[in-house]
Amino acid sequence: MLTAPPTIPENAPFTTEQKAWINGYLAGLYACSRNSTINSAQLPEAPREPLHILFGSQTGTAEGLAHRLSKLAKSKGFGAQVKPLGEGAALDWSAVKNLLVITSTYGDGDMPDNAQSGWEFLASDQAPMLAQTRFSVLALGDTNYSAFCQAGKKFDARLEELGAQRVTPRVDCDVDYEKAALEWFESVMAGLGSHTTTVSVANSELDVAVATDYSKTNPFPAKLLTSRVLNGAGSSKETRHVEISLEGSGLSYQVGDALGVMPSNCPALVDELIRALHCDGEEAVPLPSGGETSLRAALQNHYDITKVSNELARDFFDRSGEVSYKQLLSPAHEEEFKKYLYSRDVIDMLVEFPQVRHTAAELCALLKKLAPRLYSISSSPLAHPGQVHLTVGVVRYEIKGRSKGGVCSTFLADRIGVGGTVPVYVQASHGFRLPVDDQVPVIMVGPGTGIAPFRAFLEERQARGAKGRNWLFFGDQRESSDYLYRDALEEWKKEGHLTRLSTAFSRDQEKKIYVQHRMEEEVAELWSWLQEGACFYVCGDASRMAKDVDQALHRVAEAGGGLTAEAAADYIKKLRTEKRYLRDVY
Repeated sequence: MLTAPPTIPENAPFTTEQKAWINGYLAGLYACSRNSTINSAQLPEAPREPLHILFGSQTGTAEGLAHRLSKLAKSKGFGAQVKPLGEGAALDWSAVKNLLVITSTYGDGDMPDNAQSGWEFLASDQAPMLAQTRFSVLALGDTNYSAFCQAGKKFDARLEELGAQRVTPRVDCDVDYEKAALEWFESVMAGLGSHTTTVSVANSELDVAVATDYSKTNPFPAKLLTSRVLNGAGSSKETRHVEISLEGSGLSYQVGDALGVMPSNCPALVDELIRALHCDGEEAVPLPSGGETSLRAALQNHYDITKVSNELARDFFDRSGEVSYKQLLSPAHEEEFKKYLYSRDVIDMLVEFPQVRHTAAELCALLKKLAPRLYSISSSPLAHPGQVHLTVGVVRYEIKGRSKGGVCSTFLADRIGVGGTVPVYVQASHGFRLPVDDQVPVIMVGPGTGIAPFRAFLEERQARGAKGRNWLFFGDQRESSDYLYRDALEEWKKEGHLTRLSTAFSRDQEKKIYVQHRMEEEVAELWSWLQEGACFYVCGDASRMAKDVDQALHRVAEAGGGLTAEAAADYIKKLRTEKRYLRDVY
C-alpha cells in the first residue's frame, strides 16, 4: 500500500504547470485509495490556457472593458491577465501565445497615454518576432473623428508585421460599442478554442460582468441637489457647480473617477426637427437597441441630433446629387470636410438640402445613438458622503441666427431643476489616482473646468490628513469673474494645505498668460519637487492645453535638470512609466 502520494519524475517531458496538475491529480487518487470515495470538487482545476489582454485607455472605458472580458475569458477556460499596453516592453513576449488588444484612440489619431510606450517598443527595431502569438484587436473610437480607431489599426497592422497570427479580424467600434465588443469576443473565444460553450449575445453576457447594478446601460435616477453658476459678473463663460445625491444607489467612487450623465435632448430642438421633417412626432421609428417608439420619444431620448455624422453627411450628399458636396468626401478634402461638419446639426442639413426627403424611420436609421457624457468628479466621498459634485462648463453659441448648446451641459443647466432626476453611473478611472503614500508631493495643472479632479484631490488629502505638499496651477480668462472655487483655494492656501497656488488669467493683461507660462517661471522649484518624487497631473483640454503643458514639462526637465532634449524626453517617459505623470484630458 502506498504510504505517500506518487509523483512524476522531474525529468518527465511536461511543463511546470502540467507537472503541478498531474501531481495534484495523483494526490487526489492517493486520497481516493485511502478513503475509498472522493469529492470531485476537491480535485485540482485543469490548467488554464494563458491569455494576455492588453489595453490602451484614456478615460477608463477600454480598461474597464478589458477587465470585464477577462472575467468572461476565465469562465471559458482561460487564465486571463490584464495589463496596460504601456507595459509591453517589460513583457516576456516569447510566453505570449494568445493576445487580445483592446484600445481606444486619444484625440484625433493618437495613442492613449498608457499605450504610448508600448507602441513605441513594438514599432521599434527592438520588437521581437511573434510567430508563436495568436491575436485579435478590438478598437474603440468615434466616427466623428477622421482618424477613427487609428490606435487599434496601428497595433493590428504592426502585430501582423511581427509575424503574429490573426485569430479573427479587427473590429472597429463606435461610441456604442457593447454589442460589437461581445460579438468580437465570442468570435475570438471560438477561434482560440474556448473550453466551454459560448453564450449568445442576446443573453447580455457583457452586462452580467459589470460589478454594480447601475451602469452605462442602466444609469441610476439620481436627485439634483444644487446647480449654481461659479462665474462672476462680466464673464463670457457659464461654469456651474453641480451637486448630485447618490443616496440609495449603492454607487461609490474614488477621486479621479468620472461620472457618466445620460442626458436628453432639448424639447424645443426636437419640435423644430419634427417640423423640418414635415412629421407630427407620432410616427413609429426604430430604436438603436431594437424595437420601436414614436419619433418624438426617439429624438428626445435615444438619438444624437446635435451632431452630423460622416454617414449622415454622405447620405445627404448622395441624395442631393451635387458634385461639389461629393468632392468633400475625398481624402484630399479631409480637413475641409471636418470644417463643414463642425457645429452643424441635423436641422442644418435639412435646411441646406430641402430637395432631400427622408421618412422619419429612414432619418433615424442614419442617426447615432445618444451617448452619455463623462465629467471628472470634483468632490471627495470622504468630504461629501452620499454625494458627487461636478464642475460643468455650459456650452452655448449662435451660428447663422440659430442658438445652439451642448446636449448635456444645457440638460444640467436648463432642463433639470433642483429635485429633478439625473441618470448617472460611475466610470472608474483605473489610473488617474492620488499616490497611495500621503507623504508624496503632488503637482496639479488644471485650467478652467480642468480644476474639477483637483478640487477632489485637495478635499481627499485634507480628509485623510495627508502631509504631502500640494501645488496647483489654475488658469482662466479673468481673475475678477473666472476664478473658480476662489474662496476654497485661498482658504487652503492660508491653512498651508495648498502649499503653492500659481494662477494665470489670460485676459487680464495685453499678452495672454497661460498655465504653461507659469510653469516655465517656476523651473527650479518644479524640478526640485519632481526630484523629490512628486506626481504630476494634468486635466483639461487635450487639443491644445495638454500639449502645451507637456512641452513646458519637457522644457522644465531641460532647463531645471540640465538635460538634452533627448534625455528630457526619456525622463518624461520614465515619469509616465512610474505613473508619476498622469493626465485626464478630453
